[in-house]
Amino acid sequence: MQITSEFLHQELKRFFGFSSFKGQQAEIIQNLLEGKDAFVLMPTGGGKSLCYQLPALLMEGTAIIISPLIALMKNQVDAIRGFVIERDGVANFLNSSLNKSQLMEVRSDLLSGKTKLLYVAPESLTKEENIALLRQVKISFYAVDEAHCISEWGHDFRPEYRKIKPIVNEIGNAPIIALTATATPKVQSDIQKNLGMSDARVFKSSFNRKNLYYEVRPKVNIDKEIIKFIKNNDGKSGIIYCLSRKKVEEIAELLNVNGIKALPYHAGLDGSTRASNQDKFLMEEVDVIVATIAFGMGIDKPDVRFVIHYDMPKSLEGYYQETGRSGRDGGEGQCIAFYSYKDMQKLEKFMQGKPIAEQEVGRQLLNETIAYAESSTCRRIVLLNYFGENYSTPECGNCDNCLFPKKQFDGKEEVTVVLELIAGLKEKFKADHIVNIIAGVNNSLIKSYNHHNHELFGIGISKGPKFWMAIIRQCLLHKLLEKEIEKYGLITVTDKGRAFMDNPQTIMLTEDREFAHDDDGTDVVTPGVKHAGAGDATLMAMLKDLRHSISKKINLPPFVIFNDTSLEDMSIHYPVTIDELKNCQGVGEGKAKRYGKEFLDLISKYVDENEIQRPSDLVIKSVANKSLNKVYIITSIDRKLALEDIAESKGMEMDELLTEIEAIVNSGTKLNIDYYIRQTVDDDKVDDIYEYFKTEADTDSLKEAANELGRGYTEEEIRLVRIKFMSEMGN
Repeated sequence: MQITSEFLHQELKRFFGFSSFKGQQAEIIQNLLEGKDAFVLMPTGGGKSLCYQLPALLMEGTAIIISPLIALMKNQVDAIRGFVIERDGVANFLNSSLNKSQLMEVRSDLLSGKTKLLYVAPESLTKEENIALLRQVKISFYAVDEAHCISEWGHDFRPEYRKIKPIVNEIGNAPIIALTATATPKVQSDIQKNLGMSDARVFKSSFNRKNLYYEVRPKVNIDKEIIKFIKNNDGKSGIIYCLSRKKVEEIAELLNVNGIKALPYHAGLDGSTRASNQDKFLMEEVDVIVATIAFGMGIDKPDVRFVIHYDMPKSLEGYYQETGRSGRDGGEGQCIAFYSYKDMQKLEKFMQGKPIAEQEVGRQLLNETIAYAESSTCRRIVLLNYFGENYSTPECGNCDNCLFPKKQFDGKEEVTVVLELIAGLKEKFKADHIVNIIAGVNNSLIKSYNHHNHELFGIGISKGPKFWMAIIRQCLLHKLLEKEIEKYGLITVTDKGRAFMDNPQTIMLTEDREFAHDDDGTDVVTPGVKHAGAGDATLMAMLKDLRHSISKKINLPPFVIFNDTSLEDMSIHYPVTIDELKNCQGVGEGKAKRYGKEFLDLISKYVDENEIQRPSDLVIKSVANKSLNKVYIITSIDRKLALEDIAESKGMEMDELLTEIEAIVNSGTKLNIDYYIRQTVDDDKVDDIYEYFKTEADTDSLKEAANELGRGYTEEEIRLVRIKFMSEMGN
């Protein structure tokens, strides 16, 4: 079907009101009108849907649009009907949400030729009665939306998507257009192969979204950080992504308690609630949607101004697609991700029990996400490189790493070591194995290959594994190395890398950002790294001096008075009243009243002398559930219930319960767990641990305590006695 450019522009204006096409839209549409297959890789906001909507309205027959999300089909159908004058029946959807009479109406519209676009979920496409119905209809073309769902290497693999081609063959052949916003070269190849469209014309737009600002923050005081961020962006629309439904509900409730209009969205809600919540967000009745990744595919809200990742996603493709829902109108789009390595380890644990090949794929995708989060290289360079796109600008000026760069160093020697080792081992190993050899990590895998006797084993031991992993990642970015994705991540040396080995030259690299972990597994801020939420360093030093002088006076270790986290919170929020102090992390009413006055006097004087404007959002109200937990734990301990029973009744792990108890004690409430300690810890051990914290400890660090006390003491024993000590001496 040959159509002139002039006619296409005329129809674009008539149906959609646009005067011109975006990017490659016109070429893609012309290709489809000519009856040819197309693979379209276009970032979110690039106008993918128009690439099949306009040709569907112009061509004879019905276009079958295969889409993964039932919840969004109605919105898409309503949108099309809004563009067309004879709108009844021009677009329909076929899925499990339809009742009998609605289904009859859709059948009638289809068979009469009224319907130009039929949205179908892949599960509905497999039903025999639907196949029989569609065989009676003239199909203009098939559009496979969110085509990355086909590939097991994609971020949202769906087995039903791999059945599309056989069903298309059964219904009747017609051109296929596959569309996605995210696909690595491997995923693209997988999609085309599965749909039998290897010869399709490929339309690839740049992945670069210049208007998006990318930042990764350590997962510290995250609830306060998010509330502060949203209040600083008052009235703007945003999405917060969490990995679990439970966390979605918790954060939505937390935001509402703190005066932010928010609603949850996840697959556990019934269809009508999900649709209602989405509509309220689209209609700006609420500012924020807190969601799992189920939310956002195909959503047409151009003015989402921020996307926050409470949890890092399982892959960079998922991250890119979710951040892409921000700033689709070309305006401001802030993409803030909170990162904790501990979270990534949890995700890896969840993979256990899956087939080995699936675990390998999942692990590699996670490693790419970790690399992105911890890298000091321009975020854009890392993202675009992941999708096979070269970004030649040395820095984008619109990400945290470019705005707050780390020091560079000449990595000639380090790069040479890495390249020579990989080449010498015949390119048969993955990055972590190479790193372990250089850093001298003598694990069972290293021994099994006898690599602990390799001449380069331990050559970089002083710098540690993380440093060497950063070198490998930057070698990949500089195209000196290549990762063989199909071979589960084996690292190979490129021609450029071999040229470097023959003639090593100056190559400027950066060390990765440090996302350190404190001894309880909570991320802590590394000094010297610029990031949002860091406290006032001068005030922090003064608070520590005051704590030290008080500890000398009352003969107690400094951490018993207030721990570092509490002081850091004070240095961020500048509390000047007891009520404000109580809202700092780890400070309850007891501690605030007992030790607070001198700290408040110091802060108040500091604020006045330095004319500091204090944050207005200091008081972050907590959600009722947490306080109910606290009351239950305190009363259960008063009744001398076994801690295992308390944990089980609240659906907690023992580790989680101890963390809750520690928070209660650290905030100034006295708890007596002697009854439990007597049953579980030897008296001699109790005395040793207690004496250590009383006379030897400089901090409340579990790690330092374990090192000092030696191997005969478990972490749980140390934690229990530390709770006893903090409760008796600090409260």
